Amino acid sequence: MLDRDIPAYLGIDASLTGRRWVGPSADVARIAEAIGQSSSLAPGICQTLARLGVAPEECDAYLEPTLRDLLPDPHALRDMEKAGTRICRAVERGERIAIFADYDVDGGASGALLVDWLRQQGRQATLYVPDRIDEGYGPNVPAMQDLAARHDLIICVDCGTLSHEPIAAAAGSDVVVLDHHLGGETLPEAHAVVNPNRQDEDGSLGHLCAAAVVFLVLVECGRQMRAAGRRGPDLMGMLDLVALATVADVAPLRGVNRALVRQGLKVMARRERPGLVALSDVARLDSAPSAHHLGFVLGPRINAGGRIGQADLGARLLSETDSHAARAMAERLDQLNTERREVEASVRAAALAQAEDRGLDAPLVWAAGEGWHPGVVGIVASRLKELTGRPSVVIGLDGDEGKGSGRSVAGVDLGASIQRVAAEGLLLKGGGHRMAAGLTVARDNLESAMARLADLLARQGAGQGGAADLNLDGVLMPGAANVEMIESLDRAGPFGAGAAAPRFVFPDVTISFAKRAGESHLRLTFGDGLGASLSAIAFGAFDGPLGPALLEHGGARFHLAGRIEINEWQGRRSPQLRLEDAARA
Repeated sequence: MLDRDIPAYLGIDASLTGRRWVGPSADVARIAEAIGQSSSLAPGICQTLARLGVAPEECDAYLEPTLRDLLPDPHALRDMEKAGTRICRAVERGERIAIFADYDVDGGASGALLVDWLRQQGRQATLYVPDRIDEGYGPNVPAMQDLAARHDLIICVDCGTLSHEPIAAAAGSDVVVLDHHLGGETLPEAHAVVNPNRQDEDGSLGHLCAAAVVFLVLVECGRQMRAAGRRGPDLMGMLDLVALATVADVAPLRGVNRALVRQGLKVMARRERPGLVALSDVARLDSAPSAHHLGFVLGPRINAGGRIGQADLGARLLSETDSHAARAMAERLDQLNTERREVEASVRAAALAQAEDRGLDAPLVWAAGEGWHPGVVGIVASRLKELTGRPSVVIGLDGDEGKGSGRSVAGVDLGASIQRVAAEGLLLKGGGHRMAAGLTVARDNLESAMARLADLLARQGAGQGGAADLNLDGVLMPGAANVEMIESLDRAGPFGAGAAAPRFVFPDVTISFAKRAGESHLRLTFGDGLGASLSAIAFGAFDGPLGPALLEHGGARFHLAGRIEINEWQGRRSPQLRLEDAARA
């Protein structure tokens, strides 16, 4: 049954932002009731677990995910032993090692993992990150030739699976690829290719990001070192980098990913990595790190270097050991992130206008513009995807070509579809993974390539749901939203891709205070008329109709929808609604 077949929740077919509200299905409600009957869990967490697909008998294990139970055997991946043996040999013999890393958070964290691991054994490595504009994604022939001339081993992280020619050009040096992007029919002639998304893998670990793949390789290296009577570095202390990469790369938070992120957040809270400490301080984080902070506060700043500044700055920050140097790099990344926002805002406005003219209810939402900065097209594609609930692609045109980036929705494999369009000759190149992918297209083929991509995505079900549905977990009263309840809900986390945080409606409430905050945000306080009240913040509310309507509420009653969170300020913890939508009661 499609969401369109379910009656609108609370009768809201069009909210203040034009969205249709969709409540829990009958099946989810039935499972939530069963969870409540077999446990002492509060209704809110029962509803959340049911919506996440957790059966009553699985709840205890789900709420306490452990790496002991969930970490896969590294040997489940092909070439694992071969890769571990080659890396251990390089360490033992003091060989010259280079790390070729992608310029995003996952690539930077993967590179920093290896640098840290090698450093703890007294080994140094050359860290190379290509320039997004001058070199593009992945290994290239000149860079690999240069690295091969000066190194015995090149480890490609978060890239390399499709880099046949560049890897072949690395004559005289062994190349090990540690990646997670979708593989082609053939693999490059590397010493080893460890990738859960190789075509000869079963796909059971395809949800791992590159940093998680690197972590598994280091687990294998640790096994081999122990077997040889040597003790390797403490890998658990490196999980902060794996958690950061997992969330920032939008890997689904299920299975081992949940355990990696939860444990990694605990490591990060110890504030032992100078780069992350400096970046957290520059970003003015004053509470324990959460998955939200990784994805929306730290991740964008680390990415800023690769998007519009110095490509290797994020990776260098994550591997830096000197606190003063880390602070300087963090401040530079923060500055670049501010510049990135300005560039993004311009491209986003133009892309949205173009996409609206083309139609936001198609299986694929896309836009292409002259001179759009290639460093922000991915973020803009993500914004379009969030707005429309459709896979989205945004392309920057330059000369006879366009370089673009796409973001997908759950259940739609964008990377495989783009790779197929490339194989059919409509794209110059393209690839990625299920939720994100990149492409290069000849200007003359732009329309036909996007039409073909839309067709492939439609076959997977893209475009069948409401373009602007808002999924809700139930109703909640202001008096019930307290710190204890939110902490209870957090046990079902971490929340993120593939495991959305619970979203509730506060029905029929009155607004007692509303004030604009900054340029586009709104702060307000609302109550149920029975003495209970709750504070809320709506980020970007004045970018659309939500802010003006609630600021000028005129005493009207509203249904308010969003996610509840703990607001920490000057040592005080209080509940707060992160307001996402509203409708007149």
